[in-house]
Amino acid sequence: MKVWTLIANTLAAQGTCALVSVVKAEGSVPREEGARMVVTRDGFHGTIGGGTLEWKALAEAQRLLDKRTQVKMLTQSLGPDLGQCCGGRVTLSIESFDASSHAEARSLAAREAAGPFTLTNRLPGIVENFGERRRAVIVFGAGHVGRALILSLAPLPFDVTWVDPRPQAFPGAMPQNATGFSGDPLEAVAAAPEGALVFIMSHSHALDLQIVDAALRNLKIVHVGVIGSATKRARFARRLREAGVDSARVEAMICPIGIGSIRSKLPAAIAVSVAAQLITLDEALSVSATHGMLAVRNAG
Repeated sequence: MKVWTLIANTLAAQGTCALVSVVKAEGSVPREEGARMVVTRDGFHGTIGGGTLEWKALAEAQRLLDKRTQVKMLTQSLGPDLGQCCGGRVTLSIESFDASSHAEARSLAAREAAGPFTLTNRLPGIVENFGERRRAVIVFGAGHVGRALILSLAPLPFDVTWVDPRPQAFPGAMPQNATGFSGDPLEAVAAAPEGALVFIMSHSHALDLQIVDAALRNLKIVHVGVIGSATKRARFARRLREAGVDSARVEAMICPIGIGSIRSKLPAAIAVSVAAQLITLDEALSVSATHGMLAVRNAG
């Protein structure tokens, strides 16, 4: 969620909103530090974890709407104070904004659009991180499974490129995090950014093979998955090796796709399974990158 963009747009439209942030989390808690929720006259966006804690924070934030810009800190022990089973302790900041905050919100929204950034002492003694590091996901195919997958990925922190050479295959509208591309699929493979995940489910097995071949040769792409069976995997693996694709890359190809515990062949069920797999791959890559940076820092 682009917090400052949402705040700036809400202030322009309504003149008021509130921001609830988890600024400190101790023990077992519903959400991590940095989780946020923007509260407007019409409702709210985001979550700090649900339950009684969120309900209480929502009520306080709504009470501050239409009042001058101010900040309230709220510390809650989830068990003794709220009867929640988590048992941890959370400190929230609840900020109200009025029209006088619009210029600052617009400025921060511009920084947010450029990428992640850190603010120190905007709230006294608190370091805040804004913006998202979003994994690039390229989905090939706008058939039943492709459409269902795009919807499953809509609320997740991915920047999705949706590729199909048939322009008429795309729906009239698509989620904000998805961009359609109806050109040559191999151009989309060549343009893949560093760390991209590619999942292929086109209308043609021959096209699937062409895309897989190109994707496995592009080392910027860290994982390549293709819809199909064990038989399709064996056939593709043989032809890819014959074509000179690196054996380690072929071995790492994901086919069938999805998590094995979901067996349903309904497009929506396959989509949920693949979305879960993409989350797992992204989290593993993020952990690996963090450990790598720590190792470099320690070596220095």
